[in-house]
Amino acid sequence: MGGIGFSYRKYIAVIALQIVLVMTVLDVTLVNVALPVLAGEFNISNSSSVWIVTIYQLVITMLLLPVSSIGDLHSYKRTFLVGVVIFTAASALCALSQNFTMFVIFRALQGIGAACVMGVNIALVRLIYPREILGRGMALNAMCIAIATAAGPTIAGAILSVASWHWLFLINVPLGIGAFFIGWRLLPQNPKVEDKPKFDSVSAIENMVVFGLIFYALGNLSRKGDMTLSVVMLTIGICVGIFYIRRQFRHTQPLLPVDLFKNSMYTMSIATSVCSFIAQNVTMIALPFLYLDNYHFSEITTGLLMTPWPLATMIVSPIAARYVERHNPGATAAVGMAVFIVGVGLLLMCGSSPAEWNIAWRMAICGVGFGMFQTPNNIVMVMATPVHRSGGAGGMQSTARLVGQTLGATMVSTVFALIALEMNAVRVCLYIAMGFALCAGIFSYTRTLGHKNELHI
Repeated sequence: MGGIGFSYRKYIAVIALQIVLVMTVLDVTLVNVALPVLAGEFNISNSSSVWIVTIYQLVITMLLLPVSSIGDLHSYKRTFLVGVVIFTAASALCALSQNFTMFVIFRALQGIGAACVMGVNIALVRLIYPREILGRGMALNAMCIAIATAAGPTIAGAILSVASWHWLFLINVPLGIGAFFIGWRLLPQNPKVEDKPKFDSVSAIENMVVFGLIFYALGNLSRKGDMTLSVVMLTIGICVGIFYIRRQFRHTQPLLPVDLFKNSMYTMSIATSVCSFIAQNVTMIALPFLYLDNYHFSEITTGLLMTPWPLATMIVSPIAARYVERHNPGATAAVGMAVFIVGVGLLLMCGSSPAEWNIAWRMAICGVGFGMFQTPNNIVMVMATPVHRSGGAGGMQSTARLVGQTLGATMVSTVFALIALEMNAVRVCLYIAMGFALCAGIFSYTRTLGHKNELHI
């Protein structure tokens, strides 16, 4: 098999990665739209139906770093393929569920499969793409996520209009089978590394306890659940977290990549990522309340008004990836956050009864800014780490995204609980988003100082 043929085979392998990535993202948006239908199907309350979403995200958060470590130590390819099998089988089992308890269990199983896929996705992209065009691979990831996010509600509505809810999960089965066979044939193996350390099972358990308790407590607080239980769980999670972090410093290749945080550029990249996703999620959660309750748009119009953001991100991400092949990605990401701030600021200036088109182009500016930011930021984060730690770096990248999204959702809930007038609450949320976007931009630009040579792909 010639060198060129082998290169093309590797690029075809990307199809497997993107199919499963789209499946895992779509699975969130499809289920969000179908929650009322599922609540009626299983005869449960709307508040109980939230578990269908929560359990999936909670399991992913708990397992991302452990499965990333397994990928680093053994095989990104095998970890990915196991994740595809679990996710596909769990999707079929969700469709076959006879009661709510079974459904939640199989949703948790889906979360295990999704964690395996997300935990090694970036590592596999790094192995497939040559260094000089790595940005294009990262941009393709961002573009697929944006497409799935934008199309999810429409796909869910289309399926539910012609078929039962079961097909929201059954569509994953043929896609998962196809992705498995492509990946099995074409995905690359890990680079050979001598003297691999053993998997740290104690740290893995501590990781699951820490992230599980803290994220559940934050989610419970945002839903105005039992305050005492939430505080107790949060306290226990933080206490276990202290021992967990201290344990990581004793390992040469720790589960929580504290060794990578010795690299200031990587540390700043993680801080940048957390702040940016706080800003994005605060904005995305708060705006529908503004459009529905204050501007009195319909649900369909509100959904359409949210669409220009991911569409703009989808268009700009590959352009940004090409641009940073010759320019500083850290500075480009900082400019992206500046554009995002401008977009949010323009949304604040819409007035009391804006036309739909007047909102749509402002949303598009937010999406342009995030598209300019996301891919360059991911490139900096990946390039700041050694190849054999790509799994840990990718897992930490996904964890940073989930931490930012969870903190953003908690902040919105807190603001709405403290401020009675909804319009004022939304405005406060948008100012908070601008503040965190500003922090992300400053962190992004600061990390470029003294590292200009390292930042060129």
